[in-house]
Amino acid sequence: MTQISDTQTYAKQGFGNTFELKPPFGLLIIDFVNGFADPEVFGGGNIKQAIANTVPLLAEARKRGWPVAHTRIVFADDGADHNIFSLKVPSMLGLKEDELNSAIVPELTPAAGELVVRKTVPSAFFGTSLAAWLAMRGVQTLVVAGAVTSGCVRASVVDAMQWGFRPLVLADCVGDRALGPHDANLFDMAQKYAVVMTRDEALAATS
Repeated sequence: MTQISDTQTYAKQGFGNTFELKPPFGLLIIDFVNGFADPEVFGGGNIKQAIANTVPLLAEARKRGWPVAHTRIVFADDGADHNIFSLKVPSMLGLKEDELNSAIVPELTPAAGELVVRKTVPSAFFGTSLAAWLAMRGVQTLVVAGAVTSGCVRASVVDAMQWGFRPLVLADCVGDRALGPHDANLFDMAQKYAVVMTRDEALAATS
């Protein structure tokens, strides 16, 4: 079955609609840390390019005064907070507060006033203060970049929608270690949960 026929099937059933991109806007950058930039650790695929594409995005968000939040996966030094996620992927337990692989990549270093969310599960929202932090700043539309598209990005987008934020996923600022899951999840999020645009399309649409 081709993607064209898939799209037609979804459209016939009422999927794939869009929604207005309402200001105020906020930016969420998910897990662009050293470990996910490194193909020998958790990286690969198109993640490095997505990071490069996010650098000018972050600069523009700061210029526009958007609230910006970053996420990291951070487990306790003794692994006391291990969970089902780390049972499935035990190497995640190596992402600890002071480990290089858990640090945000230097080119996206958070600035003063930007929130850094520490999490031990895929979603940026589950068990964190992110929703309250965004709501306090009036965010209506949440622009999303990060890794990986099929995992933490998707989980965060679904939760953002469930919290009442309007997710805007930037197709060239999210990345995955495998392109098949990346493409499939962009398609699915566009059909059900989010608006999906390129970075430049999104910046034009939110100006």
